[in-house]
Amino acid sequence: ELDEVGEVGVGYEQVRIGYGKKIRELRIEEGWTQDQLAKMINTTQEQISKYENETLDLNTDMLVRFAKVFGVTTDYLLGLED
Repeated sequence: ELDEVGEVGVGYEQVRIGYGKKIRELRIEEGWTQDQLAKMINTTQEQISKYENETLDLNTDMLVRFAKVFGVTTDYLLGLED
């Protein structure tokens, strides 16, 4: 769908919503606790909880860290692909 300036857009809210659920599901599939995942990507358990609950937005650096540790694409985490 084209927006008013003729660019294809997905809509910020559509992209942002859902990354927390995906992170939680992937973590559980791997059998990891929030603390274990936090240590793997050099953050805290509290931060993992905030990402999973979507009370903290993903920045580019953290998005890439999550994608690498789970072996998925950043587009998958953002809901741009299945």
